[in-house]
Amino acid sequence: MAQLAFTQHLRDVIDTGQRPVPGDTVRAVLDAAFAHAPTARGYVLDDTGALRKHVAIFLNNKREDPKKVLDMPVTEACEIYVMQALSGG
Repeated sequence: MAQLAFTQHLRDVIDTGQRPVPGDTVRAVLDAAFAHAPTARGYVLDDTGALRKHVAIFLNNKREDPKKVLDMPVTEACEIYVMQALSGG
């Protein structure tokens, strides 16, 4: 199982620290996590299932192309980190 972690803001919605999650692609890992926290899906993915433009995913400490990352394969040794940009004043 890949290790999945979210930034603090997203952890407020998905309520998890870094933990192992099953799946053979980044999308499958996220889907497994969203099964336990369905409202978090809308923070990370848009209505078409694509990564929101203000969300970045790092796979093994490397920021991946947002158009390709969801379909990238993962192994048990992979670490996935999901970040959401925040703005406001």
